Amino acid sequence: MREMTRTWPLGALWLVLVSTTSPGADEPIAELMMSDHHKAISQRVSRFVEDVHYSRPRIDNSLSSAIFDRYLDILDGNRLYFLHSDYTSLGSYRYELDDRVRSGELQPIFEIFNLWRLRNQERLNHAIELLDEEPDFTVDEWYRFDRTDLGWAQTDAEVRDIWRKQVKHDGLALMLGRELTWEEAADELRRNYERRLRRTAQMNADDVFEGFLNAMTHTIDPHSSYLTPRNTEEQRIHMSLLYDGIGATLELDEFDYVNVKNLIAGGPAEIDGRLKPNDRITAVGQGASGEMVGVIGWRLDDVVQLIRGPGGTVVRLQILPAGAVPGSPETMVDIVRDKVKMDEGAAKSRIIEVPDEITIKQIGVIEIPSFYLDSAARNRGEEDYTSTTRDVERLVEELMADDIDGLIIDLRQNGGGHLSEAAELSGLFIERGPLVQLRETQGNVEVLNDPIPGAIYDGPLAVLVDRHSASASEIFAAAIQDYQRGLVIGQQTFGKGSVQNLFDLDRFIRGSEDYGQLTLTIGKYYRVTGESTQHRGVIPDIELPSPWDVDSVGESTRDTALPWDRIQQTPFSAYREGPAQIEVLRTLQNQRSLGDPDFNYMVSSIEAQRSLSDRKIVSLNLEQRKAELEDRNQERIQRENERRAGLGLDPIADLEELAEEELPDILLDQATRIVADMASLDEPPPRATFTGAETVRAN
Repeated sequence: MREMTRTWPLGALWLVLVSTTSPGADEPIAELMMSDHHKAISQRVSRFVEDVHYSRPRIDNSLSSAIFDRYLDILDGNRLYFLHSDYTSLGSYRYELDDRVRSGELQPIFEIFNLWRLRNQERLNHAIELLDEEPDFTVDEWYRFDRTDLGWAQTDAEVRDIWRKQVKHDGLALMLGRELTWEEAADELRRNYERRLRRTAQMNADDVFEGFLNAMTHTIDPHSSYLTPRNTEEQRIHMSLLYDGIGATLELDEFDYVNVKNLIAGGPAEIDGRLKPNDRITAVGQGASGEMVGVIGWRLDDVVQLIRGPGGTVVRLQILPAGAVPGSPETMVDIVRDKVKMDEGAAKSRIIEVPDEITIKQIGVIEIPSFYLDSAARNRGEEDYTSTTRDVERLVEELMADDIDGLIIDLRQNGGGHLSEAAELSGLFIERGPLVQLRETQGNVEVLNDPIPGAIYDGPLAVLVDRHSASASEIFAAAIQDYQRGLVIGQQTFGKGSVQNLFDLDRFIRGSEDYGQLTLTIGKYYRVTGESTQHRGVIPDIELPSPWDVDSVGESTRDTALPWDRIQQTPFSAYREGPAQIEVLRTLQNQRSLGDPDFNYMVSSIEAQRSLSDRKIVSLNLEQRKAELEDRNQERIQRENERRAGLGLDPIADLEELAEEELPDILLDQATRIVADMASLDEPPPRATFTGAETVRAN
C-alpha cells in the first residue's frame, strides 16, 4: 500500500524529552556509541536509497559532503555551540560519510554528536553563570537572533559574548512580555537552561542514529526519513487515530513531573473518573501487583510506553493530585486499558448562517485535520474501521439532511496522509473518472480512478486551503479544481507532490531486534491535466490573504525538493462552471472585502507581522525595547479600534481589554460568503468533455 506520510521535524527528534537521571551541570557526560543494530540498519537503508528512491541518487563523495553540512546544521544551525576550530577538525569526516553509511561503521557520527553535546553543556553552564548578575540594559548594543548564514565563532571569547547577548535577550523577552523583574526572569531562565541540559545529557544512541539517518535522507529529498520502532508506532497512531491505552494526554511541567494535560472523551481514564486534568503521575506499575516504577524526571515518551499496553490489561498509576504540593499524600489509580480513538484529529462539521439581501444561506463546513486511515483494521476486514472518507460521507449526509445551501471542505493546516483517502474523498464529489496520476521510479504511470461511481453531493462546493495544505490535501483540491466541480479558495498550497512508501525494516534485516521503518520517496503524483503539484502547489481560484509567507514556507523553500514537471494528460470529463462565474465571484468578493472591517484588520495585521519577521537583530537596550513594544501595542490598538469602529463596537484603551476569542475566523467567514454567492447564482453547471492533450514527458 502506498502511503504519503507527514514528515516529522528533525528538531523534534533531536530535542525529544529524555529519561531518568542526568549528570549535574559540571559532571562529564558519558559518550554515546553506535550499536550493532545501527550498523545493520545503515547498510540496508543505503541500499534502499540507491535502488528504490525516485531520483536514484548515488551515495558518493558529493552526497557525503552535503550530508556532513546538513548534519552540522541540524546540530548547530544557528552557530551557537561549535567553534570554527571544531568545524575544521570535524571536516576530516566530510568525504567519509558515504563509505561509513554503506559499511555501517558510524562511530564518527557519534564523535561529532558527543563533541556537540560537550559544547552544549559548556555554553549552557556559562549561560547559567551569567544569571548571577543583572546585565546592563542601558548599553546600546544589538543581538542577532538569526545566525544561520554566519560562520562559527573563531574564539571561545567570541562565543561566550554571543551567549552573553543571548541571555540578555532571553531575560529582556521575559521582563517585557510578562512584566517580570530581572530576578524573576533569571530564576525562570535558570530552570529553562537546566532543563535543556538534562534533556541533551540524557539523549541516547538511538536518538543520535535516527537524527543522522534523517540528515542523510533529507539531503536527498525532504520527505524521506527513518523512524525508530518507537516513533514508527507514534506515526501509526497519528495515521489511524487509534491506540491501546488509557486515553490521557500527558506533558512535562517545569519541575519534570508528568502532568495530565487532558482526558480523551470516551477513553478508559475519562470513563473511570478518578484521574483528573493537572494530576501528576509519579510512578507506574503493570498489572495488579507489578513493581511501581518512579517516573519523575523521565523522558515523556518513556512514560507513555509504560502507560500504553494491550487492551484489557491493567496499569496502576501513583498520583500526586492537582494542586497538591510535593510530599503530600498520593493516591493509587488502576485503569483497564482499552482502544482509544483520537476524535480531536477526526473530521468535524458545523453550519454557518450567512445572511444576504433576501434570505439566510446555510453553509456547511467540514474541517479535515489530516487524511487518516486505520489501514490495519481495514486489512483485517473489520467493518467499522476509521477512515477520513467514511467520516466525511457521514457528515455530508447529516449536513444535507439539515438542508444546507453550500459546502466548504476546510483543509487549512492539513499536511496530508493516505493517498488512497485523498482519491476516495475526491470521488465523493465527482461522478466518475480519473482522480490522480502516479509516476514511479521506473517511469511507469498509474492512473487512480474514482473507486465508486456517483457523487453524494452536487451543490455549491469550495475547498479552503492555506500554505500548510499539503500532499493529500493538494490531490483533493486539484481534482475538484480540474473537474471544475467547485472552487479552491485561500492561499497557494505547500507544493508536496511526491509519494512515499513505508518499508518495515524488520522484514529485511535478520535479527531479534526491532529495526524501525524507512519512509522513502518512490514517485510523484500528477493532476489529471498532467501537471505536477510538486513545488508549485495548487493555485486558488479566489485568493485570500494569509499570514504564511510563500517565500519562507513550502516545498519551494527546500533546497533538496524534487522539481516541477508535467506528464501526459489523461482523458476526463469535467463540470464546467466557466471563467465568467469565477470572475463574478471574484468581483463580489473584492467589493465586499473593501468595506469589511474584519478583512481589513486581517490584511493590516499580516503586513505588520511580516515587517517584524524580516528583522534579524533586536536591541538589547531596555528603554529602546520598551519603546518598540509600546509602539507595536499602540499600532495594534489602533488597528483593533478601526475594526471595532467599522462594526459599531466601543473602542478599547488597552490590549488587556481585548479577548482573543472576540476575533472571528476571518478566512472562513470570507469563504462562507463566497459559497453563499455561488448558491445565489444558482446556475447548474453544464458538462464538457476533455479527450486528449499534448504529451509532455517528465524529466
